[in-house]
Amino acid sequence: MAFGMIIILGVDLMLDAALLRQDLEAVAKKLAARGFTLDSAEFSRLDSERRRIISEAEKLKAERNKVSEEVAKLKKKNEPADHLIAEQQKMGGMLKSLESAEKEAEAAFKAFLDVIPNIPHDSAPLGKDEHGNLEIKRWGQPREIQNPKDHVEIGTSLGILDFDRAAKISGARFTILRGMGAKLERALIQFFLNQNIGAGWEELLVPYMVLSHTVYGTGQLPKFEQDLFKTHRGEDPLYLIPTAEVPVTNVYRDEIVAAEALPIRHCSFTPCFRSEAGSYGKDTKGYIRQHQFHKVELVAFTRADKGQEELEHLTRQAETLLEALELPYRRVALCTGDMGFGSQKTFDLEVWLPSQNCYREISSCSWYGDFQARRANLKCKAKDAKKPEFMHTLNGSALAVGRTLVAILENCQQKDGSVAIPNALRDFMGADNIS
Repeated sequence: MAFGMIIILGVDLMLDAALLRQDLEAVAKKLAARGFTLDSAEFSRLDSERRRIISEAEKLKAERNKVSEEVAKLKKKNEPADHLIAEQQKMGGMLKSLESAEKEAEAAFKAFLDVIPNIPHDSAPLGKDEHGNLEIKRWGQPREIQNPKDHVEIGTSLGILDFDRAAKISGARFTILRGMGAKLERALIQFFLNQNIGAGWEELLVPYMVLSHTVYGTGQLPKFEQDLFKTHRGEDPLYLIPTAEVPVTNVYRDEIVAAEALPIRHCSFTPCFRSEAGSYGKDTKGYIRQHQFHKVELVAFTRADKGQEELEHLTRQAETLLEALELPYRRVALCTGDMGFGSQKTFDLEVWLPSQNCYREISSCSWYGDFQARRANLKCKAKDAKKPEFMHTLNGSALAVGRTLVAILENCQQKDGSVAIPNALRDFMGADNIS
């Protein structure tokens, strides 16, 4: 697939600083809607200091250029220029000091902007936490199951989930899948890939370890480093990916893609690694929240005016997988206070879990606007455009494999202790049930 790409130089980073300068109060108000307090005074101070130093350096450079011209004239006339040369040297020292100050000011300004979340889209529901989320629709009728067992009891009794031996090997939040459990996991991965590829999403098989600038591009660094697993290659840190979103979103970094080639849609299966530092005490039992798990991710790139349309397309693709597996679910629009750091609008798909008598997240489909594109320098350019523009990025799980396995075990449990395999997976499994 050819996109007409051109390598470019220069990177515009994080939240658009120009937007803050234009209407700082309005931006602060929108960020407050998602529970973030913008230190407007600190932004103004850092921005002013940085611009002051840049202005001083530019003036000094101009003065030095004039002195250099005078020195050249005097030398041409064989006249003494020692006093001007001394002035040149003095200005050179001052410029070095200003360059050092400018680097420090730039670093402080960038560090301030790095931790500011994305501005919510106007169509995102207002709210402080998950209680402000808005249910959009439901699909499927949950089965009536008397005294439903949870996936831990079902999987353990069938001998397909082994938590104790996994803990012996690796500690908490790891699981061994055995026999038909391992086969079901593989079947789900292949089914999700086949369905997504068939719907026009190009598959990418990407690295599972990435450089720090890659994780910065999607917004995990610097704010959420504690949630990542980190290793080293020599002195360079390498991060184990928390989701395929990270490498796939960065595929086109520092390039200009032909706008006519958009949308670009990719799907990617990867293992995912998360320390779960921010989820202490949540889902410590079972297969729902693991340090290592599998996921098939959808990642899309589009133009700004097509972002909302692409969010619907991506979310709908994830929904079709749940429907094909006959798993009851609902779509929820996350409120401003419950959205992820980089998202400007998110739909969560929540699958029904009988043992918990509620819906639980199985896919989070997010539209990032140009937030990630600014951090990763993702641009596109139309043939008739004078300059490139930042692309809009989107991603969502289609689907989280482990949570889908959990949903199948619980929703398809039978009175005799077996689990019926959904019709869509029977060819992959070579069986109608797990018993």
